[in-house]
Amino acid sequence: MTHNLAVMQPSPTSLLPPDLPTEDVVARLTIDLNAQGRFDEGQLLLTRSALWYYNRDAGWQRHDLEPDLQLLHTDQAGVATLDLAGPEGVRARWRFTLAHTAAALRLQRQFVSVTQVLRSGDGWADDAQTRCPTCGAALPPDSDECEACERQLSQPPSTWVLLRLWRFARPYRWQLLAGFLLTLASTAATLVPPYLTIPLMDDVLIPFQNGQQIDASYVMLLLGGLLGAGLLAWGLGWARTWLLALVSERIAADLRTSAFEHLLGLSLDYFGAKRTGDLIARIGSETDRLSVFLSLHALDFATDVLMLGMTTVILFSINPWLALVTLLPLPLIAWMIHLVRDRLRTGFEKIDRVWGDVTNVLADTIPGIRVVKAFAQERREATRFREANQLNLAVNDRINKTWSLFTPTVTLLTDVGLLVVWAFGIWQISKGDITVGVLTAFIAYIGRFYGRLDSMSRIVSVTQKAAAGAKRIFDILDHVSNVPEPTDPVRDPVVRGGVTIENIAFRYGNRAIIKGLSLDIRPGEMIGLVGHSGSGKSTLVNLICRFYDVTDGRILLDGTDVRRFRVADYRQHIGLVLQEPFLFFGTVAENIAYGKPGATREEIVAAARAAHAHDFILRLPQGYDSLVGERGQGLSGGERQRISIARALLIDPKILILDEATSAVDTETEKEIQKALDNLVQGRTTIAIAHRLSTLRKADRLVVMDRGEVVEVGPHEDLMARQGHYWRLYEAQARHAAAEDAEHDANVLAHRLPQPSAHTTGVSA
Repeated sequence: MTHNLAVMQPSPTSLLPPDLPTEDVVARLTIDLNAQGRFDEGQLLLTRSALWYYNRDAGWQRHDLEPDLQLLHTDQAGVATLDLAGPEGVRARWRFTLAHTAAALRLQRQFVSVTQVLRSGDGWADDAQTRCPTCGAALPPDSDECEACERQLSQPPSTWVLLRLWRFARPYRWQLLAGFLLTLASTAATLVPPYLTIPLMDDVLIPFQNGQQIDASYVMLLLGGLLGAGLLAWGLGWARTWLLALVSERIAADLRTSAFEHLLGLSLDYFGAKRTGDLIARIGSETDRLSVFLSLHALDFATDVLMLGMTTVILFSINPWLALVTLLPLPLIAWMIHLVRDRLRTGFEKIDRVWGDVTNVLADTIPGIRVVKAFAQERREATRFREANQLNLAVNDRINKTWSLFTPTVTLLTDVGLLVVWAFGIWQISKGDITVGVLTAFIAYIGRFYGRLDSMSRIVSVTQKAAAGAKRIFDILDHVSNVPEPTDPVRDPVVRGGVTIENIAFRYGNRAIIKGLSLDIRPGEMIGLVGHSGSGKSTLVNLICRFYDVTDGRILLDGTDVRRFRVADYRQHIGLVLQEPFLFFGTVAENIAYGKPGATREEIVAAARAAHAHDFILRLPQGYDSLVGERGQGLSGGERQRISIARALLIDPKILILDEATSAVDTETEKEIQKALDNLVQGRTTIAIAHRLSTLRKADRLVVMDRGEVVEVGPHEDLMARQGHYWRLYEAQARHAAAEDAEHDANVLAHRLPQPSAHTTGVSA
C-alpha cells in the first residue's frame, strides 16, 4: 500500500494549506510540542480527504486518509499524543499539552466519521455550507456560532426548573397559602372601583348633566365604596407583599446555605474543574436574583394572572361581544412571548457564563495582587478584565436587541386593542346596545387588563434570568461527590494509627497515577515518601486523607476500610501540614483553633509553644489577638508554617501528614520548624514528603516511589547500601548541593578580593 506524503512550503499569511477552502476544514487542533517534547507552534487540520500538519520548519505535510487508518489518542505525565496508525504501524505522531485535549478528542471523533464515509463508499453530500472549525458541524446561514458546540457547552435552561424550588418552599407552604389568599383578596378589591363607575356614570353624572336631581346619599355611598375598596386593596397589598418578601428571603437563604453546604461536601476533583469566581457568582449573585424574583416578580406574575382571569370574567358578565373584541390581541401577544422566551433563555445562560468569566478575573487577580505588582502586570490584568467585560457587554447587547423590539411591540398591540374597543363600543352605544357607563367601565377594566398583559410580557425576561440562575445552582446541588458517605458507617472508632494500603490504583481522567501500590504502616511509625516529581507521592497522601477515593484496591485504618467511616469522623484523626500553609482572615488564635473551635486560650498557647510559635506571636501588636490578614499575608512564610503546625498539634491527630513542610523556607527557619515538627511527630503515625532527603533521616522507613509504584522500602542506611533508586536520588541531590555550595563560596571569595581601581591601566614594576 502506497502512502502519499506531500511537503509544501510554509504559508506565512494563512493557517490553511494553499488552495484549500475554509469550508473543507472539518476539525483543527493546535500542536504545541515537537517530537522531542519541547514547546513549538503547529496546526493539525482534518479535511474530507487528508490530515494536514503545519510546522514552521517543515511547512505543510499532507497525510491522505484511507479507510483502514486509525487515529489513536493517549496521554501520560502532562503530555498527550495522537498517532496516525495504519496496518503497517504508526505513520505519524504529534504531541501536545493536555490543555488541548478537548479539541483533540473532537478531532478524533470527526476522524472516525470521515473514515466511516470512506469505508461506506457513499461519498459526501454536496453542500456548500460553512462548517465549524471545532466540531465540523454545518453553520447556519449568516451565523458564525456553531449550534452543536453551543448545545454541548451548555443546555439552555427550561423555565420548569423553577418548579424545583418547591423543595425549599415547602417548609413555608402555609405562609405561601396565606400570601396567595391575600393576593386574591387584594386583586378582587382593586377590581371593585371600575365596576362602581357604571352606576356613577349612568345614574349620577349623565342624569345630573341633563338637569335631573340626584340622591346625595347614593352618591356618598358610591364614593365611600370607591374609598373603602382603595383602602382595603392597600392594606391587603401591604400584608401580602410583606409576608411573601419574608418568605422569599428565607427560601433564598435556605437555597444559598444548602448549595454551600453541598459544595463543601464535594470531593476535590470537582473544585479542580471549576473556577473560584464562577462558584462565588453562583452561590452569591444567582441566589440574590432568585430572591428578587420570588419576592417581586413571582408575586407580580401571580397578581397578573389573577387580575387577567377575574377581569375576563367581569368583562364577559357585562358584555360578551365587547369582551371578545378586547381579547383579540391576546393570541398574537402569547405567540410573541413564546418566541422571545426561546431566544432569551439561551441568551441569559450565556450572560451567566460570561459574567462568571468577569468574576474569575477578579478572583484570580485580587488574591494574587502581590504577584501582579511584583511582575508589573497591572496593565495585563486590566486588559484581561476589559476583554471579559467587553464580552459580557456584547452578549448583553444581543439580548437587549431582542428585548428592545419585543416590549414596544406588545405596547403597540395593546394600544391598537384599546382603539378597537373604543370604536366597537361607540358603535354599540350608537345602536343602543350598551350605555356610556358600561363603556367607561370597560375602558377602565381594559386599561388594567392590558397593563397586566404588558407586565406579564416583561416578566418573561426576569423569569428566564431566574431559570438560568436556578439551573446553575441546581448544577451544584445535583452533583454527586466522588467521595460518598457510607450507608452504614462505623461509629466512634478507637484509632491507633495503623494504615494498610492493599493493591490500590488511581486514575485521574484517563491517566493512571497510582498502579498496584501496597504498603503497611504500623501505628506510631514515621514513613518518608521520596521520589521524582510526578511519581505519585502527593496523590498517595490525598488518597490516605480521602480527598479522592481509590479506583481499585482499598485503604484500611486499623483494619477497617476507610470508606466505612463518615468522612468527617475519619479526617478528624488526620493532621495535615502543607508546603504552602493557608491561613484564614482572622486572629492568630482563631487560626490555631480552626480544627478545634472550642479550644481554651491555655490549649492554644500550649500548642503554639510546642510549635515554637509562642515567642514571635507575643511580638505581634496584639499577640494572639492580632489579625493575620488575607491568607496570612501579614506573616512570613516560616511564621505561617509554625501556626499551621500549632493548628495540627491542637487537634492531637493519630495520623500526621507532612507535605513538603520545610521546602519553602530558609535554613534558619527550617531549623525552627524542624524543632516544632519533632514535637509534632511524637507518638503519631507520620507520613512525610520532603525534597531534601536529609530531613527524612529520622524516618523509620523510607518509601521510594516511581511512576505511581513503590520500588524500594527500608531505612536510610539499607537503601544507601543497595545503591538503587534511593541511592541515585541521594547522590544526585548531594552533587547538586555541593555545586551550589561551591558556587556560593566562589561568590563570597570574589566579593572579598580587592577590586582594581577604575583608573588603573597597567602594573608598575
